[in-house]
Amino acid sequence: MTAEKMTVTRATFDKVILPVYAPAQFVPVKGKGSRVWDQQGKEYIDFSGGIAVTALGHCHPALVETLKTQGETLWHTSNVFTNEPALRLASKLIAATFAKRVFFANSGAEANEAAFKLARYYAAHRHSPYKSKIIAFHNGFHGRTLFTVSVGGQPKYSDGFGPKPADIVHVPFNDLAAVKAVIDDHTCAIVVEPIQGEGGVMPATPEFIQGLRELCDQYKALLVFDEVQTGMGRSGKLFAYEHYGVAPDILTTAKALGGGFPVSAMLTTDEIASVMAPGAHGTTYGGNPLACAIAETALDIINTEEVLDGVEARRQQFVTALQAIDAKFDIFSEIRGKGLLIGAVLKPQHAGKARDLLNAAAAQGVMILNAGTDVIRFAPSLVIESTDIEEGMARFARAVESVV
Repeated sequence: MTAEKMTVTRATFDKVILPVYAPAQFVPVKGKGSRVWDQQGKEYIDFSGGIAVTALGHCHPALVETLKTQGETLWHTSNVFTNEPALRLASKLIAATFAKRVFFANSGAEANEAAFKLARYYAAHRHSPYKSKIIAFHNGFHGRTLFTVSVGGQPKYSDGFGPKPADIVHVPFNDLAAVKAVIDDHTCAIVVEPIQGEGGVMPATPEFIQGLRELCDQYKALLVFDEVQTGMGRSGKLFAYEHYGVAPDILTTAKALGGGFPVSAMLTTDEIASVMAPGAHGTTYGGNPLACAIAETALDIINTEEVLDGVEARRQQFVTALQAIDAKFDIFSEIRGKGLLIGAVLKPQHAGKARDLLNAAAAQGVMILNAGTDVIRFAPSLVIESTDIEEGMARFARAVESVV
């Protein structure tokens, strides 16, 4: 007996899903590469990448093959046991980074939760139980658990949920003097995104990141890089910290790590990991063989010269097209970001129109993102074809014309 397939539409969402999202009116049902089709068969070019997740496009053949092979081999064992895909993936992440130890979870929020807990736990065991202050930044975003949303510097996401975790201080991003004014011997960690994603695609300056490293060393605090959005090739390096000439003490990655399959990781050093013991932290699904096998394949493909070197050329094609749109419509004040995390900032006379442009783009058959009300965000596949960029930007130009 086979289950009867239920007919569902966008209207079904309003009846059955918790109203915490406001999804587009069309429902995607199929994707291949950087093209997506909805229930009516309309085609879209995907410049959103599932919010920087589908770094190899939709249904990449190598990921599909790994999913099939591992899906017929071993899905889940629990962390009472280890498994070969998790051990291979951890070994490859260590070989490619500063890290010596890895913790696997399922989402960026869970990886960040583990990172923040580890930072406080390390400070309490190596220094003092009173060394618990976390310094983070306005407009940062680190996840939706109560701890991570409290570390994130956007009160609209954390207010109204009761008492927040204490001893978290927020200061302006890229303002080293502001950090110096609040850091002290009670500080256990500074938490920073190398490029603020949800906060408007705002890159950190080299001086800022290097200054944070020096302050952490001075005050015996840990430097935590949230690379959930910037990691796995998005910036043109495997991880964005490589652009800055410094290494963090803890790094988190998710989103593109699984190419669309839910998986995340927290990376750290032997010394910091040494305070942990069995039972100090954990997760049911983290490190399961199905997720880790797919992530290993994604890492093998992304961490190559062909893919990483191709990111900058694709970025330039996007920037050139955006500059041409601006020359015609006078709409952007700045195009910023790194690699294929691109933010086009709307001029004051077009302030607040980011969502209107997103909807207009969908009507023209191109999927984009916003980062706040005044920034259009592009986070496409790292291997998107040049012809897809050309056609998608032509569609986006028509969307801009319809709004302005």
